[in-house]
Parts: sequence; structure tokens; C-alpha cells
Amino acid sequence: MMQTWERAIEKFNSRTARVGILGLGYAGLPLACCFAEAGYETRAFDIDKEKIRALRAGRSYINHICPERIAKLVKSGRLCPTDDFSQLAECDAAIICVPTPLGEWRNPDLTYVVNTATSIAEHLHSGQLVVLESTTYPGTTNEILLPLFEASGLKVGEDFFLAFSPEREDPANSNFSTRTIPKIVGGVTPRCGEVAASAYRSVIENIVSVSSAQVAEAAKLLENIFRCVNIAMVNELKLLFERMGVNVWEVIQASATKPFGFMPFYPGPGLGGHCIPVDPFYLTWKAKQYDFNTRFIELAGEINSAMPEHVVNRIAEGLNAAGKSVNGAKVLLIGAAYKRNVDDTRESPALRIINLLHQRMAKVSYHDPYVPRLESRHLERVMSSAPLTPETLAASDAVVIVTDHSNIDYAMILQHARLVVDTRNVTASLRTPSHNVILA
Repeated sequence: MMQTWERAIEKFNSRTARVGILGLGYAGLPLACCFAEAGYETRAFDIDKEKIRALRAGRSYINHICPERIAKLVKSGRLCPTDDFSQLAECDAAIICVPTPLGEWRNPDLTYVVNTATSIAEHLHSGQLVVLESTTYPGTTNEILLPLFEASGLKVGEDFFLAFSPEREDPANSNFSTRTIPKIVGGVTPRCGEVAASAYRSVIENIVSVSSAQVAEAAKLLENIFRCVNIAMVNELKLLFERMGVNVWEVIQASATKPFGFMPFYPGPGLGGHCIPVDPFYLTWKAKQYDFNTRFIELAGEINSAMPEHVVNRIAEGLNAAGKSVNGAKVLLIGAAYKRNVDDTRESPALRIINLLHQRMAKVSYHDPYVPRLESRHLERVMSSAPLTPETLAASDAVVIVTDHSNIDYAMILQHARLVVDTRNVTASLRTPSHNVILA
């Protein structure tokens, strides 16, 4: 007679398992599509009724996920969007892809994870797999989720299976997709790891099994802290080289010719997105429980957090050189998303730059082809994207390139703007000495 874990694996191998994805944002929705495309009956859960309505109508609210893909999957019945969490009782797997933001004092806010896990616990049943994909500190799966689920009387590794598998989405990356990015999987027990790996194996090309959920949690933090620290280093070098009259972009380009021992990172106006600005603080918070100060990581966070203020100071310098003050100046930002060619504004440095400019009484507008409407708790008011025309550019006292989208006419910006503040060096191949460009 087959044991519970063997029956669970058999369901995933035969793709007869029902899969539930909880949280339909930038990580959950593409994962739900992949499971549905692999032939699984996929329940897509979210508390946002607008998202559910959009998906049921075949619409996509994420720019890089085309509506035709959604419509096809919904019509086939393989993708079933719902806000009815009682349907978890019918799911053989429940995969948590909800946000893990920072609290007011930069402490982990696991409210979404706990609320979602509580909903799962109410419908937890024998043979069910639960996977947490939301980025968090090492120990979350074992310390927060496991006691919640075992309170049902079911035993982990025997009756139900619990694992951590970090999301690794990179929106708008044409070289990698959900299916082709290697998937790290760590179980609370070895059997949990085996069951979780079998669930993902039919959807993801390369599964990387690790010894525990803690290792998987720590691996995700290492990936993003690695980027955070190296970006901070190059941002600090930019500030120094700027004072020395050295072009940091040329320095990086030269250093990158070394075929070993060097990986180029690039400066910018600050960090954005859900992961890199947030993840280091999850680890620094957890480290304090072990009486350990992560000084290196915290310093990197401070440097990156200060970059928007540096950009505003460079804007002020450029305006001053033209005999203008920031107060009353018309400043047009190019780009509101946190990275090129996406519509995601979470933690975008543009938000902080706008806020700082408002504090200095500047008249701020923005243009972003991916973000027609900009609304955030960081902003005083809702903003709408302005048209990018020669007239708009000529009427601005300063044009600030914050996000280097590939579908922006930078030649037109150089031709018509009186002052360009380029935080991404995207005008490098276009600008001439006649253009008034400041690198920031």
C-alpha cells in the first residue's frame, strides 16, 4: 500500500493534483500560469476582487503577462481565479506568494503570510503540500508556519508536507522566465522536500534541492544582499569619482574587460522593487536574535537609501548653474517604475525623488509609458503620466532620467530639454558637448 508521501508524488507526476496559488502578484500569477499550462487544474486565489474579475474576463494587470495567455488558460478551465478560500480544501498543493513588506521600524511584516497560512490551516488535509515562496528570514517556515499547521493534529512529513521555495521572478527579462529560472526547494523534512520537488519538477526545468527550508530561505536573502552590497559599493564609488572628475561609467566599462574575478554592477538613483531594498533588513532583524550586528549589510542599505537625495542635489546644482532655484522649477521625471520595461513601482526611487522635490517646492511631473497613473503612500497626491513631446520637454526646467525604459526617445529629450539629469547614463552614446547633461 502506498504511503501518503508516495501518493502525493504520484499525483504530481501524473499531473492529476489540484494546485492552489495564493497571491496573484508579480510572482504568483506567472507561477499559476505555468502550472495551468503544464496541465494542472490551478486555483488562483487572491483577496483583491478586482484582480479576480480581471482574470476571469481574460485581462492582465501585469504588463509583461499578455492577456491572450490569461484568456486562453481561463477559457480552458485550467486556470480558475477565485477569492473563495474554502476551495483550498480541494487543493493538493497550496503555494503562498504574498508580499512580505517592512514594518514602520524596518521590522519584518509577516501579516500577509500569517493570514494566508491561517486560511490554509482551516482547510489543511492529509496529503496536502504547502509551500512558502514569499521572501523572508531563515526560520520563518519552521517557526511560524509549522506550529500553525501542526495545531490541526496532522504531522509534518507524514500527513502533510511543508517546504520553502523562493520566488526568483525577474519581470521583463527576455532571457529567463518562470519556467527556465532554476528553482530552489527546501523541505521542513526530507520527505517534504521530495514532495515539493516533485510538484515543481513538471513545471520548472531545473530543480535545486537543498537540505532544509532554512537553507532555501537564506539562499534567497544571499542572492539579493549580494546585489544590494555591490550596488552600494559602486554607488559610493560614483560619489567619490564624481568629486574627482572621473566618469564612473567609463571606469566600470574598462574594469569589465577583465575576463575573471570581476562582475560589473552599475550605479543608479536608488534601489527599487520588492526584494533588494527589503530583504537585507529581514536578515538584520533576525541577526539581532543571535546578538549579531550585520554592519556591512546595514551600511550598504544606508548608502543605497541616500541616493535619491543625491539625485535631487544634482538637480539643484544644474538649476543653480542656469540661474534657477528648485523652488518653483518645473521638473519632469522620465520613468516611475523601479526598473526598465516594467510597470512595477514598488519602492521605486522615483517616489522618493518626487517627494524630496515636492518638499523643495518644485513643480513635478513624470512620464512613464508603463505607469499611466502613479499612486503611493509615499506621495502627497495621485499623479498621471504626462505626454512626452517637444513642447513638454521645452517647458521643463530640468528633465531627470530615473528609469531607462527602452521605448523612450532619448534623442528627442536631448534635443529639446534645457537640462538633462541622467541617473542611468542612458544618453552616453547620444550626447555631445552641446547638450546640457549632468550625470547623477
